[in-house]
Amino acid sequence: MSTSRPNLLFILTDQQRADSMACYGNDYVDVPNLNRLADESFVFENTYVSQPVCSPSRATLLTGTYPHTARVPACNIPLPEDLPTIAEMVDDEYDCAWLGKWHLGDEIFPQRGFPKWVGTEDTYRRFYSSDERLGTLSDYHHFLVEQGLEPDREMRGRRIFSRHFEASLEERLTKAAFLGDRTADFIRGSGDRPFVAFVSYLEPHPPHTGPFNAMYDPDLLPVGPTFRKKPEPEASLLNRVMAAYYMESDEYGLDLRTEAGWREVRARYWGNVSLVDRSVGKILDALEESGQADNTIVVFTSDHGEMVGDHGILGKCVMYEESVKVPLLIRMPSSKTQTHIPGNFSHIDLLPTLLELMHQPAGDHLEGRSRAGVLNGTEDLNETDVFIEWNGNNGHPIPGEAEVNPAMSTPWRSIVSADRWKLNLSPRDTCELYDLNDDPHEVVNLYEDPSHHGRVADLTERIRQWQADTEDAVELPG
Repeated sequence: MSTSRPNLLFILTDQQRADSMACYGNDYVDVPNLNRLADESFVFENTYVSQPVCSPSRATLLTGTYPHTARVPACNIPLPEDLPTIAEMVDDEYDCAWLGKWHLGDEIFPQRGFPKWVGTEDTYRRFYSSDERLGTLSDYHHFLVEQGLEPDREMRGRRIFSRHFEASLEERLTKAAFLGDRTADFIRGSGDRPFVAFVSYLEPHPPHTGPFNAMYDPDLLPVGPTFRKKPEPEASLLNRVMAAYYMESDEYGLDLRTEAGWREVRARYWGNVSLVDRSVGKILDALEESGQADNTIVVFTSDHGEMVGDHGILGKCVMYEESVKVPLLIRMPSSKTQTHIPGNFSHIDLLPTLLELMHQPAGDHLEGRSRAGVLNGTEDLNETDVFIEWNGNNGHPIPGEAEVNPAMSTPWRSIVSADRWKLNLSPRDTCELYDLNDDPHEVVNLYEDPSHHGRVADLTERIRQWQADTEDAVELPG
């Protein structure tokens, strides 16, 4: 195949934090396939999402625009028809396939430049664009039925498999294994056409259970200094309320009032990361066996992270590093060694970078810039600021907690500066300033420290300039 049109294999997980493989300092979790991919990849040390929740982040990855521009400020909002995806930007020679979770409207139906579609999620049926679509169930649903299983839940007129039921299955029946098999089949059958294949896992997203629950001993898990430590009183109300709720909860059947409960949920989380790794191994093997590895760009990243007990919080939706920072590996066809890329990288720059690497034109509407020069050594990320947004509760209220909905409904705008300071601004909450150099775990909020007022003013102005550049109308404190 011509190197003028390299293939793109984009592997996307859901809710996978950055410190989940050896190249990011985690030798404990068993991910041999991700580790071997990293051994031949560019490893971006500090990669940030555009918004720490599924749909908005995915909109950025697919369109190269920020969530407020893409008009996907929250989960379960369809991607607007007038905003092209990467599959609609590449030339017609490419065979484009989507496999797995979409979460941007009409979940299991081919759309947006991806004529080949393998659906896995039936729990978003209430968000379909028409009732006529309710008669269709996902490819994964039919696969489970063929294995002799019976759906356990009623939803919008059809019996479906619940996520808890799916997560109780043995490995060969999981979504991860199913997607690994189907993606491997697509690669082996791709023929002479170049392809764009997005494989999008649900795991390690909740319900935080799976076939590898017992893979890791909870008592031996390494944890950091903020594990089960509630945010200080100077932290934002959002962070404090989230921690107050989760530290007294029994999420996923585990008693999070105890250290044992938190360690168990973390062990299960790492088990699901290992489950994904086993699936990724099938895909990488198919790429090698088909002879296409030397003409394929492989990308691995996640749509957002997971707190899983740090600062006493479970989930995402906050601006802590564990929530907004994700892994990013890019393996080029010629890559044979691991190369670490220091500095900040934003998901907003990923699509224009890939288009340049694929020799495809980039539209003027893209809000990021290509970083292909970083890969060939002609540029670096030393002067790069990144910007992160939060646009409301995104359908993620915490049940039974009166305070949390107002806290989660408050918008945020954040900057991580090139010199590793983070400023979080909100018009109706306590603003935060963290020195990621000396306080990488974000314990001490320096926003009100008089010695840093100049830094706050400078970083605030940078956020305001970014708002002007991207036509972001959220009002922030002076």
